[in-house]
Amino acid sequence: MKRVFKVSGMKCMGCVASVKDALASLPGVDAVVVDLEAGIARFEGEIASEAVRAALAAAGYPGEETQG
Repeated sequence: MKRVFKVSGMKCMGCVASVKDALASLPGVDAVVVDLEAGIARFEGEIASEAVRAALAAAGYPGEETQG
């Protein structure tokens, strides 16, 4: 299942790496792509939105699931 999260607070490629690492560490998450300019993270996985939001928040980047 393809998922897209709007991620707040990313300002540099270090932020992108942190968000990517946070998402990739979740069980069942694959193919993480983070777009700094658009402020989104795309990935595939069957995981609860709450778990994704918690991982992003723990990394310092609040996020919400969105379309597209």
